[in-house]
Amino acid sequence: MPRFAANLSMLYNEHEFLDRFAAAAKDGFKAVEYLFPYAFDAQDLKQRLNDNGLQQVLINAPPGDWDAGERGLACLPGSESEFQTSFHTALTYADALNCPRIHVMAGLKPLGADLALVEQTYMQNIAWAAAEAQKSGRDVLIEPINTRDMPGFFLNYQSQAHHIIQHIGAPNVKVQMDLYHCQIMEGDLATKIRQYLPTGRVGHFQIAGVPMRHEPDFGELNHPYLFELIDEVSAACGWEGWIGCEYRPARGPVTNGTHDGLAWLFE
Repeated sequence: MPRFAANLSMLYNEHEFLDRFAAAAKDGFKAVEYLFPYAFDAQDLKQRLNDNGLQQVLINAPPGDWDAGERGLACLPGSESEFQTSFHTALTYADALNCPRIHVMAGLKPLGADLALVEQTYMQNIAWAAAEAQKSGRDVLIEPINTRDMPGFFLNYQSQAHHIIQHIGAPNVKVQMDLYHCQIMEGDLATKIRQYLPTGRVGHFQIAGVPMRHEPDFGELNHPYLFELIDEVSAACGWEGWIGCEYRPARGPVTNGTHDGLAWLFE
């Protein structure tokens, strides 16, 4: 089986956030990820990791004003200074948590904007972030997100992400290959895993059941087959990454709701 990381932004919502680390460790997780840790002191988070023997394998850079509808800053012309400030904040947390990967959300395409300028802005911002991250040995991840959950998002397809990475040419820029988003936008997951994982450009996977984003044993995907395939391809190409469990438990935030939905992992 691949190595799985609990996404504490979505899992264990029956607990307060800082108590989710212990809950994940109790269920056997060895690693965690979450979206935006910036409401918490980095040293408090580090203590929870240490207390529970967990690795931090992924965080997101600040996305801008989430409540106002922003979903990342990287593709927004005119927001370069804000993007750089936010990414330096992410680097500070990544250093404190010994986190090797920072996901940078692309953002929503501004209405009426010149798409060539939007793409140019995005590539320049990601290239700058890669250079900054390289100083401390961090990877920058970019993630195609489906247009149903996030209409107007700049980055939607695996081929688009890999094209951007090849154009930038920085070895520490990689794709966060979320199989939930990929299935909704493209399908043909097995072929894409075989195609892209050996390139060295995939830094992280994420999973959820399709279409409801519940546990991976809910919905239309055959996750046991996909896990075996990831193991097979990883063994051949030397990939040693993690799979983030970024789903909403079907039972919701009820007592033991997340634990009771982990039959897919315990089997």
